[in-house]
Amino acid sequence: MSVGPVDLAILAVYLVGVALFGLWIGRGAETASDYMVGGRRIPWWLILFSIIATETSTVTFLSIPAFAYSRDMTWLQIALGFLIGRFAVAAILLPHYFRGDLYTAYEVLARRFGGNAQRVASGLFVVTRTLADGLRLFLTAIVLEEMTGIALPWAVVVVGVTTIVYTYFGGMRAVLWTDFIQFVIYFGGALLALWLLIDMQPGGFTGLVAAGDAAGKFRLFDLTLDWREPYGLLAGLLGGAFITLGSHGVDQMMVQRYLCAGNLRDGRRALTWSGFVIVAQFAIFLLIGVALFAFYQLHPPAVPFERPDRVFARFILDQMPVGVVGILLGAIFAAAMSTLSSSLNSCATTTTRDFVLPLAKTTVTPQRELWLTRGFTALFGVLQVGVGIGGLWLRASVVEAVLGIAAFTTGIVLGVFFLGILAPRVGERAALSGLVAGLAAMVAIYFTTPLAWPWYALVGSALTFAFGWAASFVWPRAATP
Repeated sequence: MSVGPVDLAILAVYLVGVALFGLWIGRGAETASDYMVGGRRIPWWLILFSIIATETSTVTFLSIPAFAYSRDMTWLQIALGFLIGRFAVAAILLPHYFRGDLYTAYEVLARRFGGNAQRVASGLFVVTRTLADGLRLFLTAIVLEEMTGIALPWAVVVVGVTTIVYTYFGGMRAVLWTDFIQFVIYFGGALLALWLLIDMQPGGFTGLVAAGDAAGKFRLFDLTLDWREPYGLLAGLLGGAFITLGSHGVDQMMVQRYLCAGNLRDGRRALTWSGFVIVAQFAIFLLIGVALFAFYQLHPPAVPFERPDRVFARFILDQMPVGVVGILLGAIFAAAMSTLSSSLNSCATTTTRDFVLPLAKTTVTPQRELWLTRGFTALFGVLQVGVGIGGLWLRASVVEAVLGIAAFTTGIVLGVFFLGILAPRVGERAALSGLVAGLAAMVAIYFTTPLAWPWYALVGSALTFAFGWAASFVWPRAATP
């Protein structure tokens, strides 16, 4: 085992503590509205930090420093695109979610196109989210297995069950508050690691800057126009903006957070300010990568790193003092659990609101709706743990392919939203045709072309919109009586 008993004890206390905290903070969830959207009484600043915590996974925590360690800081171009995309979401899409008493993003599609479009988009979200987050749980478990010696299936079960418990009982309020605590833990852990790295560098911060500058690590902009290069300026700004339009504009996991705000103004404040925080966060993670590069230039590892993604994890184990390792392990768990808890609640809410209630033959009482959503929370928790354990039998390339497909499906749904907003002549049949054709085209592009991943959302939404618009000339929208 690589981690000592003190650090493992700190990790265990963290897991138990976060579960108990989530149970306590969510004890007032007595209605479906409380459980799904926190009674729409959540302060905007809490939603802001929940947005950040949800989009920061364990992979992000370890791989962004690895990027700067092996390359430079050009990843920040994509983060700037994320900021631009948030302002576009706030201006174009957010007002539609505050017109009526909505619980899911896809209820907007039901209002514009009908129930079939709502259920297809919702089903696409649930399936890809369950697969993607189950596999993210698997990838997190790999890291924890290497760092702690815990068998991989048990690492999956420990993270999964702990998250299921507080999400099941506490609902969205528990998710939001534990997201905030997890943000504090993982971001504080990152700052602590950066401080220690600077302290170990001769000359402190000045020495770090000199070492990084000499190696070209502080390059921020890459003017490459090659569409196969994911870290060019245009791919970062334009591609990153469309990624955010999809992930933060039409993905239920993020939209559900805005609906927790009391009004459109607070939803916009949470979303737009989160953009500035995410840029600062990625800048810190990238600076950690530069500091790791400077450290290992002075202290080369006895065994060369197999992959850059292992550098930060190895530094934590080898260089951090007892106690601090446990805190940073908790930070890695925090990044994983914030994403998983959000996924469970959003999948359960979507299934209840977009499938069960519209298709129910009798009226569902608020109490029944609450218990249905809790039941689906537990079900999706079990499914994602199952997918995580099933990752043992998948090749790494298959895992990456599934995660890649999940990444561009939000762009396809974004194209359907654009059809609803910008193309009045498009009806339900044409919109569904555009969605299916866009999905097929993107699968072909993903597997047969070297198109860089930041372009997926833009291309997927554009193709879906184009196919749907063309289909409207075959199946025009029925006239409103």
